[in-house]
Amino acid sequence: MSEDAHGLPPTSSVRRWLVTTNHKDVGILYVVTSLFFLAFGGVLALLVRLQLWSPGAGLLSSMSYNQTVSAHGLIMVFWFLSPFAFGFANYVVPLQIGAKDLAFPRLNALSYWLYLASGLLLGASFFQGGTFAGGWTMYAPLNVPVYTPQIGASTAVLALVLFVASVTVSSVNFLTTMHRMRAEGLTLRRLPLFSWTILLTVWMMLFAFAALLAALVILSSDRLLGTTYFTAKAGGSLLWAHLFWFFGHPEVYIVFFPALGVMAETFQTFTGRRIVGRKWFIAAMVLVALQSFTVWMHHMFLTGINLQIKTLFMVTTIGISLPFDLMVFALIYTLIKGRVRFTTPFLFSFGALMLFILGGITGVFLGAVVLDYEFRGTYWVVAHFHYVMVGGVTALVGGLYYWFPKMTGKMYDRTLGKVHFALYFVGFNLLYFPMFLAWETPRRDFFYDPAFVTEHRLATVGAAILGVSFLVMFYNLSKSLVAGEQADDNPWAYSTTTEWALPSPPPLENFPDAPSFSSGSLRFGRGAADGGERSEATRASSDQLSGGGEQADGLRASSDQLSGGGERSEATRTSSDRRSDGGVVAHGETAGGADNGEDHASIWPFAISVAAFFTFLGLSGFERGELVPGVGGLLALSSLVLGVALGGYSLVEMARERFEGPTGPFGESWPFDGIENGKLGVWIFLASDVVLFGAFVGSYVFIRVAHGWRDWHALVPEAHVPLPGLINTYLLLTSSFTVVLALVAAERKSRRGLVAALAATFGLGVAFLVNKALEWQHLFHVHSEAFPHGWELGTNVASSTFYLTTGLHGAHVVVGLLISLYLLVRAWNGAYLDDERPVEYFGLYWHFVDIVWLFLFPLFYIL
Repeated sequence: MSEDAHGLPPTSSVRRWLVTTNHKDVGILYVVTSLFFLAFGGVLALLVRLQLWSPGAGLLSSMSYNQTVSAHGLIMVFWFLSPFAFGFANYVVPLQIGAKDLAFPRLNALSYWLYLASGLLLGASFFQGGTFAGGWTMYAPLNVPVYTPQIGASTAVLALVLFVASVTVSSVNFLTTMHRMRAEGLTLRRLPLFSWTILLTVWMMLFAFAALLAALVILSSDRLLGTTYFTAKAGGSLLWAHLFWFFGHPEVYIVFFPALGVMAETFQTFTGRRIVGRKWFIAAMVLVALQSFTVWMHHMFLTGINLQIKTLFMVTTIGISLPFDLMVFALIYTLIKGRVRFTTPFLFSFGALMLFILGGITGVFLGAVVLDYEFRGTYWVVAHFHYVMVGGVTALVGGLYYWFPKMTGKMYDRTLGKVHFALYFVGFNLLYFPMFLAWETPRRDFFYDPAFVTEHRLATVGAAILGVSFLVMFYNLSKSLVAGEQADDNPWAYSTTTEWALPSPPPLENFPDAPSFSSGSLRFGRGAADGGERSEATRASSDQLSGGGEQADGLRASSDQLSGGGERSEATRTSSDRRSDGGVVAHGETAGGADNGEDHASIWPFAISVAAFFTFLGLSGFERGELVPGVGGLLALSSLVLGVALGGYSLVEMARERFEGPTGPFGESWPFDGIENGKLGVWIFLASDVVLFGAFVGSYVFIRVAHGWRDWHALVPEAHVPLPGLINTYLLLTSSFTVVLALVAAERKSRRGLVAALAATFGLGVAFLVNKALEWQHLFHVHSEAFPHGWELGTNVASSTFYLTTGLHGAHVVVGLLISLYLLVRAWNGAYLDDERPVEYFGLYWHFVDIVWLFLFPLFYIL
C-alpha cells in the first residue's frame, strides 16, 4: 500500500488513522469517537429513563442504577461534549486562521489517543466489580473507598486523570497555534467568531482542568495510597466541593462556547449578515470567560459558608448572566435584520438558541440563595442543566451538518436532516420540560411521588424519540458518505470564513500557498501582500472572510481555482503544481517533497497512549499502597510493568524521531511576537502547572485553617525538622545556576561545558531526591507516644498533605531528571551547539520546579 511523500498511507488504510498527525484527520477521529461515546452515554440514559417509568425498584438494582447515572453523567460531560466540539476545532480552526496545521502535530495526535485511552479505561471499569457510583460530581466522602469500594471506581477516577492529561496537551497546542500562527493580516480583531470561541474555551480549559487535575490526583491518592484529604473531619468534604466547582462552573462555558461559535457562524451564513454588534459580542464572551472563575460557590449555597459570601456569589452569578443577555440579543437581531434560509444547520442552531434561553432563565432561579435552598437536589436542576448542556449539543449537531460537506466532500440528505431536527426538537422538549413540572422529584433517586408518574413517563417517551432522531442522523450521514451527491467547495451562498475558499475536502496542507489578509483581500502566494493576481472567486475582503463584514456573493472559490485553474499568481501556480507531494509554501518558502516539507505520520503518539492505558489500569489495582490480593493484583502489577516499559521506550523513540512540523515565519503573533512556538508552548504548560500547585497549596491551607492553624502542630512529630528542607533548598538553587551555565555553554558552542553543566544539574537533582527519601524514611519510622506506628501517608491529614504535596514536587523533579539525562546523552554526542533551544526550554521547566520549592519549604518546614 503506497504512502505519500510525508509517510501517510491512504485514508482507506487502518494504518493511516494510527499514524496520522494531520489536524483534519485528528478532527475526524475526535468527531467519530465522540459520537461513539454519545451512543454509549445515550444507552445509559435510556436505562435510567426506563427505571423511572414507575417509582421504585425496577429494571436495575440500586447499585446498578447509581453506576448507570454516574457513568452517564461522566461520559456525556467529559467524553462526548467537549471532544465533539474539538473535533470541529481541530478540523476548522487551522483553516480559518490560515495555518497549515497545529503548532505541534504529534502532540495533537497524542491528545486524541490519550482521550481514546481514557474512554476505554472508563469502559474497562465496568468489568472490575462495577464503575464509580457516587454521581458524576463525585462528592466527598462518597468518592472514597469506604463508600465506593469497587476497583472499577478507582479506574474511573484514573480515567479522568488521563482525560485531563489529554486536555492539557491539546490546550497548549491550540493556544500556541492561535496566538502564533495566524495568517498575515488576520489580527485577533478579525478572527472568525468560531475561532474566537475556541480560543476563549481553551484558555478556560487550561486553568479549569488544572484545578480538576489537582482534585483527581488527591482523590487518587486517597483511594490508592491511603491519604486522608477527603475523609478529614474538618474541611475534607468541603475541600472537594471547592476544587471540583472551581473547575465545574467554567466547564459549563467550556462546553457551551464552541456551540455559541457554531451558532454565530451559521447565523451569519444563513441570514447573509454579519453578527450585529460583533465587537460587543466578542467583548461579552471575554467577560464571561473571566467571570466564569468567580461564581463557583453558587453550587455550594447549601453548605456552611457564611451568608455574606453566599450573597457575594449570588451577585457574581447574576452578573455573569448580563453578558449572555447581550450575546442572545445580538443573535436575535441578526435574525431580524437578515434573510433567513431554513437549512438543517440553521434549524439546529436556532433550536439551540431557544433551548438555551429557557435553560438560562431557569438557571437564574438557582443563582438566588433562597430559591436554591428549595430547588437544589431536585429535578429542577436536572432540567436546567440539560437545557443548557444538551442545548449546546443541539448547536454542535448543527455544526456537524454545516461542516460535513467540507470534511467529506459529500452533501447530506437535506430531507432526512430536517426530519432529524423535527424528531430531535420534539424529543428533547418532551424529555426535559416535564422535569420542570415534576421538579420535586429527588435527584439521582428512582423513588419519587406517584403523583409525578405522568411527567416521568412523558420524559421516557421523549428520550426514546430523541434516541430515534440520532439513528436518523447516523443513517443520513453514513449513507451520504457512501453514496451522497458531490458537495460544492462552498455549498452555502453566504459563508464567511476561509475554509469555504478551499476544495472539499481540503488538500493535506490546506492552502495552495501562504494565505494573507494584509492587502484587505484573501490572497495567496509570495506576492500576496503586494497585490498579486488572484481569481475573481477569492476577491472577498478580509472582513468578510473573518466574520467581520456583510457577505458578498463572490466567495465561490472552486477547487479548480484554488488548485491550478483560472488566473493566479506565480507563487500560487508553483504551489498547486507541487500539491501532489503535499507541499505548500509559507511566505515564499519552498516546501516540495519529503526532504524539506512537513511530516504527517508518527506511530509514537498511539504507542504512548497504549502505554498510558496499561499503566493506569495497573495503578487501579492498588489500595492503601498495597496491591489487591489474588489474581487481580498480579494482573494489575503486570499491566503496570508493561505500561511503564512501553511508555519509557515510546517517549524516547518519539524524542529521537526526525519530525518536521510547521515552520515560520508566520503571520500575526500578537501578543507573543518574537517568541517562537516551542518556548510559548512551555510557558503555557507552566501556566497550567501554576494552577495545579496552587490548588495543592490552597488545599493544604484550607484544611489547616479548618483544623486550626496552631492546633496543626500537634499532628506533626518533633522529628519533622527544617534541616532536610533547608539542604534541599540549597541543592535546587544551585542546580538552577548550573542550568544557566549549561545554556551559556551551548550558546558559546562549548561541548565540554555543556556536558559538565548538565551532569552537575543531574547530580544535584539526584542529591535532592536522595535527601528527600532519607527524610521520608526517617519520618515513616518515627516512634513516639503520639505516633506509635510512625508518621506515614495515612497517619493523619497533616502527613497526607506533606507527603502528597512534596511528592508531587518530587515527581516534577524526577521528570526533570529524565529530561536532563536525555539532554546529557545527546550533548555528549555533540547536540545543542547549533541550536540551544531545547536546553533553554528545559531551563524554564527546571527553574519553575525550583521556584515552587521556595514556596513549599516555608509552608511545610517553618510555618
